[in-house]
Amino acid sequence: MSHLSTSEKRELQKERGEVLQQLEDWLETPMLLLGFGWMALLVIELIWGLSPLLEVISNAIWIVFVLDFAVRFALAPHKLAYLKQNWLTALSLLLPALRVFRIGRVLSLLRATRGLRLVRVISSLNRGMRSLRASMSRRGFGYIIALTLVVTLVGAAGMYAFESTTPDGRGLKDYGTALWWTAMLMTTMGSEYWPQTPEGRVLCLILALYAFAVFGYVTATLATFFIGRDADNEEAEVAGAKSITALHEEIAALRADIQALSRQNPEA
Repeated sequence: MSHLSTSEKRELQKERGEVLQQLEDWLETPMLLLGFGWMALLVIELIWGLSPLLEVISNAIWIVFVLDFAVRFALAPHKLAYLKQNWLTALSLLLPALRVFRIGRVLSLLRATRGLRLVRVISSLNRGMRSLRASMSRRGFGYIIALTLVVTLVGAAGMYAFESTTPDGRGLKDYGTALWWTAMLMTTMGSEYWPQTPEGRVLCLILALYAFAVFGYVTATLATFFIGRDADNEEAEVAGAKSITALHEEIAALRADIQALSRQNPEA
């Protein structure tokens, strides 16, 4: 592109951006379904492990994701900016290569596999958020509830993988227990058990921060809902829009009556 003028470069970047947008529109539904399938396979892998058939399916989905990312990156007008915006996605696509090419056996000698698994959980949650955002277009309360459900299910699988075997033997013995513990964390109630492994503690912190942020949003939404219902009720103590409008109309009518009386009795 060095021989192209500035205007030609801008036109080429614009065309690439339009092609990229068309590609994203065409692949939105298929990639959405594959994204949810990818998360389901991750949960199965963390809890029970993958059978040979499921591992083949997981690798096939991973290859599709890699090709999709490569095409999008090639079409992106500003590649560095695109990579900065999607670095976590790129990392999530890099990690399965360690399993496919058996590099994990070398890393296991360095005790790095648990840390890589934690990164996979976080990156998969990020992909789940992107898939939900694409499917629900961030539809307020429904989007938050669906996202919280996904975070709870995947987060519980991660906590079980990290905390099922702990030195003191008091870990999360099964996925049901891990799911209950994660659900209590999501409601900010907590429990008597606290993670023992470094990876479990990091994941617990991430889940707690998410729960804290979402709890405030849900509380505000529910408060707005109930206040709105009270405002629509004429017998409620909370004044709603209808009550305020009626009050304005009464004040306007009273003002008109006063002006009419003033015209009839100018001496007053």
